[in-house]
Amino acid sequence: MRLWPRIIIVVLLGFFLSGCNNIFFQPDNYFYYDPAEFDLWHEQVEFRSQDGTYLTGWFLPAKGKPRGTVILFHGNAANISNHVLAVRWLPHQGFSVFLFDYRGYGASQGEAHRRGAVEDGAAAIKYVRSRKDVEKDKIIIYGQSLGGAIAVNSLALAGPEQTKALVVEGGFASYKEVVRLIMDNTWILWPFQYPVAYLGFSDGDHPLEVIDQLSQVPLLVIHGERDATVPLAAGKQLYDAFPGTDKEFWPIPYANHQAIFTAKGSPWRGKLLQYFQKKLPPVPIPSRAYNPPEPHTKR
Repeated sequence: MRLWPRIIIVVLLGFFLSGCNNIFFQPDNYFYYDPAEFDLWHEQVEFRSQDGTYLTGWFLPAKGKPRGTVILFHGNAANISNHVLAVRWLPHQGFSVFLFDYRGYGASQGEAHRRGAVEDGAAAIKYVRSRKDVEKDKIIIYGQSLGGAIAVNSLALAGPEQTKALVVEGGFASYKEVVRLIMDNTWILWPFQYPVAYLGFSDGDHPLEVIDQLSQVPLLVIHGERDATVPLAAGKQLYDAFPGTDKEFWPIPYANHQAIFTAKGSPWRGKLLQYFQKKLPPVPIPSRAYNPPEPHTKR
C-alpha cells in the first residue's frame, strides 16, 4: 500500500475514534406523541438522580385494576415522547408503565453519559418502588437496545430484590463487543474491528460487570433475527453470560431492531403477556391483545 492511503486511513480512524462514544447517546427534546393519542392518561413525574440531577418521566396507569408495573429503559435516541410507542398497548392490558428520560434527554437536566444514565435508572427504580399505587412485588424491568445495558447495571445498583423479571429487547453484554460485532458485519470495516472496538471504546458500566448480582431475577432476552443495528449475536452473548437458571432467549424471525412490539397487531404482544402472567400469577390475559389507536397526527 502506498503512503497516502495509509495516511488517509489513519486520519479517518483518528476522527472516528475521537467521537465514537457519542454514538451511544443521541438525545433530543422534540415532542413526538402525546399519550392521549393512544387513549392513555399520564402523570408527569419529576424526580432526582443520585447526584441531584433533575429528571422527568411519565407514569401511565393501567386501565382497570393494575396487574403489575413495567419500568421502561428506552434506547439511545430521541426521548420518552417517541418511545411511548413501544409500550402504548400495555396499560390497556392492565399494566402500569413508567418511562423516564435519562439526563440530557427530553426535559431531564444534565448531559448524557454512561455512568449518569445508570444512576438515573437506579433512581427511577427506587422512585417507582416508593409509589403507593405500585405493588413492589409486581415490578418488571424492560430495557430496549442501549436501555437494556443500562437496565442491567441500574437494577444491580438499586438492588434486584422483589423484581419479577428483567426483559431485554435488542440489547448487548459489552460496549466493546457490540461495536466489534457491528463492524464484523460490514466488509469495509471488518479489518479494523478489533483496534477500533477495543482501543476506541471504553467498557465501563457494561452488563457483564454486574450480571452475577442478578442471578435470582428471571431474564428474558428478545432479539430480532434481522436486527441490523445490534446483531443477534450480541443479545445471545448477554443470555449466555447470565448465571441464573430462570432465563429465556427469543430470537424473533424476520424482525428488525426494536420493531417487535411497536407494530399494530404484533403477534408477539400476546406471548409477552403470557410471560408476564407466569412471573406475576395470577394474571388473567385476554385472548387477544388490545391494539390502541394509532396517533391522529403523524410527525
